[in-house]
Amino acid sequence: MTFNKTLLAGMIGAVMTGTALLPAVANAENTLRMAYDADPVSLDIHEQLSGGILQLSHMTFDPLVRWTQDLDFEPRLATEWEQVDDTTMRMTLREGVTFHSGNDFTAEDVVWTVERLKRSPDFKAIFDPIASVTAVDDYTVEFKTEEPYPLLLNLATYIFPMDSQFYSGTDSDGDPKDEIVKNGNSYASSHLSGTGPFTVVEHRKGTRMEFERFADYWDEESPGNVDSIVLTPISENATRVAALLSGDVDFIAPVPPNDLERVRESDNAELVTMSGTRIIFLHMNQERVEAFQDERVRQAFAYAINQDAIAERLMKGFATPAAQFSPEGYAGHIESLERRHDLERAQQLMEEAGYADGFQITMMAPNNRYVNDARIAQAVATMLARINVEVDLKTLPKAQYWGEYDDRAADVMMIGWHADTEDSANFHEYLTACPDAETGAGQYNAGNYCNPELDRLVAEANLEVDLEKRAEMLQQVEQTLYDEAAFVPLHWQDLAWAAAPNVDIEPILNVMNFPYLGDLVIQAE
Repeated sequence: MTFNKTLLAGMIGAVMTGTALLPAVANAENTLRMAYDADPVSLDIHEQLSGGILQLSHMTFDPLVRWTQDLDFEPRLATEWEQVDDTTMRMTLREGVTFHSGNDFTAEDVVWTVERLKRSPDFKAIFDPIASVTAVDDYTVEFKTEEPYPLLLNLATYIFPMDSQFYSGTDSDGDPKDEIVKNGNSYASSHLSGTGPFTVVEHRKGTRMEFERFADYWDEESPGNVDSIVLTPISENATRVAALLSGDVDFIAPVPPNDLERVRESDNAELVTMSGTRIIFLHMNQERVEAFQDERVRQAFAYAINQDAIAERLMKGFATPAAQFSPEGYAGHIESLERRHDLERAQQLMEEAGYADGFQITMMAPNNRYVNDARIAQAVATMLARINVEVDLKTLPKAQYWGEYDDRAADVMMIGWHADTEDSANFHEYLTACPDAETGAGQYNAGNYCNPELDRLVAEANLEVDLEKRAEMLQQVEQTLYDEAAFVPLHWQDLAWAAAPNVDIEPILNVMNFPYLGDLVIQAE
């Protein structure tokens, strides 16, 4: 493994974060060379609610609290919290923390960040329960909710305080530095100042991303000894695995199912796997396709698709076939819901709905976001042909796909979702709630499914402090979504990472797939 590297001259340019603030990496002792299937689409951590952005957040920012491997809450920038009354929580903040810019972290940065989250198209829906956040003093903040809200600490895992001074004012074009531009150019999309363990030195989108350890990082108890990181996006599975096994990189994710045994048996790599909770599924757009407004047609699609075959043949058993959003262990999970592959029943439903001869649809899927995503989409198209549905399939790299997804550019679209609040309500709020641009509800509901009764039930569940009653309400939501075939579930995607033998990744991994790279230890060879 190579621990030394020399940066290319002149690498700090317009795409970099705060040129004067972020010195180039030189003579680094421990450099982690890593390859993901894609790099983050932006440096603005409020632009998109996605795994890639949250992974970046944990590298360059710190949350108020974060999840442990056992799904407990670990203090980070918040050191203590107290439930003052049913609708008020007070948090004590960590003192002596500085941003990459050199600015001091205070309660005002938390207030500013939450206010920005509440106007982010992707985040505002889940932050709607917060009525206000107030700086009591420099290191105390008080959160107030309209009603009792049992998931406030869960929300705190999303709050990565941003440098309010750094992002205030206007840029050279006169645009506000704090504006949020979806799939576009903004100051925040190309400049970054957080409190996290790494600063961004360079981001050549789709090609290379470099980080260096923040010299003034507050967490002196972290065991992490990585001085710099070079992230190279490698979308091709075989190429990514080959790069690890040949020693060209030190850490990769994900490891594709076809290569699990190869990596496991290699002397040059250590494999770590976990059961996953990210649901991969398909939306059927009821506004684009009139037939999808008929529940029987949506059910026919669900009966036509063989989730077990996809999990067994394409995923090599490294996935759990699904019939619902909520995986086992979530409050809304219903053990009795069964996958319903039945081609004869699917054909019967199409005939009953008046579509025995089928129809044509367009379908889009990413080709480098989820494990085997393009191959899964191709398999689905083949399965739908058996009920006379002709699919015009287009697959795109993740960087291009999300813009198309936001535009609802196809009749059927693939998406995967992990409820980062570790709660069933999160699935409905983002994926099947009646779309509302003002509140952010249904922000990723590319099917335009809408059942106001379910929206009401989830809203009530979010205020229910009796966990047993709350689970019953969320299970009722899952049952209705199943009965009405609001979407077509495919599987929960398992997780796999691999690294060189001296790169100790297991302690920093979690089911959320947010590696805590600031705590990563590279052992001496």
